[in-house]
Amino acid sequence: MDKDWKLKLRYGKSTTPYKHYTVIAPVMINKFIKDFSAKPGTAYIAMKVWATDTNEAVDILESIGNQKGYVIIGNIEIYNTDPKEAPSESPDAYDINFNYYEA
Repeated sequence: MDKDWKLKLRYGKSTTPYKHYTVIAPVMINKFIKDFSAKPGTAYIAMKVWATDTNEAVDILESIGNQKGYVIIGNIEIYNTDPKEAPSESPDAYDINFNYYEA
């Protein structure tokens, strides 16, 4: 999409089957995650997600955890939010961050 993707989505000039969410959850990181420079420990993960619904957003969170090495250890919060990146051709996550805390 071009630089005007957000305006085109807002005014119906382009469409996507996806909704935009921010997902936040407490996780236990089991090993160093190089892609995110995330060290082992307890943290809150926050990510932005393009998904068809909240169930798919949770599936994306869990799938990334299975691939990268973290486990969800508490309640998952999901919010409808404005996107910062254009939607992809398929469900997608971006802007993944970890904030550590003492358990």
